[in-house]
Amino acid sequence: MKYGIYFAYWEKEWETDYLPYLERVKRLGFDILEISCAALQNASHESLRELKEEALANGIILTAGYGPGPNENLASPDPAIVKHAISFYTDILKKLEYLDIHTIGGGIYSYWPVNYQLPIHKQKDWERSIKNVRTIGKIAETCGVDYCLEVLNRFEGYLLNTVWEAREFVQAVDVPAVKIMLDTFHMNIEEDSITDAICAAGAQLGHFHVGENNRRLPGKGSLDWSGIGRALRTIHYDKAVVMEPFVMQGGSVGRDIRIWRDLSHNADERQLNEDAASSLSFLKHVFSGPYSDYTNH
Repeated sequence: MKYGIYFAYWEKEWETDYLPYLERVKRLGFDILEISCAALQNASHESLRELKEEALANGIILTAGYGPGPNENLASPDPAIVKHAISFYTDILKKLEYLDIHTIGGGIYSYWPVNYQLPIHKQKDWERSIKNVRTIGKIAETCGVDYCLEVLNRFEGYLLNTVWEAREFVQAVDVPAVKIMLDTFHMNIEEDSITDAICAAGAQLGHFHVGENNRRLPGKGSLDWSGIGRALRTIHYDKAVVMEPFVMQGGSVGRDIRIWRDLSHNADERQLNEDAASSLSFLKHVFSGPYSDYTNH
């Protein structure tokens, strides 16, 4: 497994300059920096080239995440929105191909965060999303990108809340590049058993996010990281494990993630860095233990 961290651990806005973080995550011991596609929409070719070259120079793998807005909703009943969404993802996937990014994950089958003041028509949205994700999945495949559908908790999404729904959805899409993405924060809310859910995803698991029950770094909450590690080893998961902690209030990140108090304990940049490095060491330790027997799954 390769270990990474999402840039927004240090940031309050989705659109930012990722270049300073490449050297930082390398120094802290990470293999991967995950960026948001928000900063790629209007990026110049020169800025993309610089990001690609700097990542290569630091030996850092890039992965991408995205929470699409309402006008990028592949489940929308509005043909104009779907047309725009397909154009948007086509452009993003070509940029990811240029950047040598082979994984994108998030609620990239619907939109985020969901506006629950609007009516919800899950079955119809489900059917439209399958059709349109199949179209985008084929484009992703030609770009060499795994298109990973994140299973979200009920407060942030409604189409895919459990791994069982994700399995059914991915099977219906039937495009090899379309895979499941799991996140321990969301799983802690929705799954009966996190370890069972990981085993149920099996070979379909394309991307994995880790964060505590309280959205802090692994090791600063109550999740069973040893059990999670055993489940990942049982399915022979060898892809990215990306930390996605959110600890600072304020800005568009704090607003969208609903961080209404400082979860960093007033940490400055130095302390944030030390906490990230410590969590990485902890996670590598607990994820490197012996295999466990989940043969009944």
